[in-house]
Amino acid sequence: VQLQAFGGGLVQAGGSLRLSCATSGRTSSTYHMGWFRQAPGKEREFVAAVTWIGTTKYADSSKGRFTISRDNAKNTVYLQMNSLKPEDTAVYYCAARITSSVSLRTSQYEYNYWGQGTQVTVSS
Repeated sequence: VQLQAFGGGLVQAGGSLRLSCATSGRTSSTYHMGWFRQAPGKEREFVAAVTWIGTTKYADSSKGRFTISRDNAKNTVYLQMNSLKPEDTAVYYCAARITSSVSLRTSQYEYNYWGQGTQVTVSS
């Protein structure tokens, strides 16, 4: 399974960006998909995740500002980010978790495949 994330860029505080993650290879719509981010000098952290049926989970820092969604027909997951803050600056990674469970996980170690990351920079 290959994942490719794109859509990052430079945006002013208060602005919006939409990240996309396209999956290819031996894909399955039953994968859980997640977004993580890593800022310089910090550990990778959970941002949001979605099950194959659309159930979502968000980090506290993302709630109310970010929306994760997926289009199973296009094998693509999205992260709509609104009201961006400078502290959202990080490399954002998408990830896929092979599972038959409906329970979403927030640990990066639960995810099996990773994209290459896309840089998001929010200026103040």
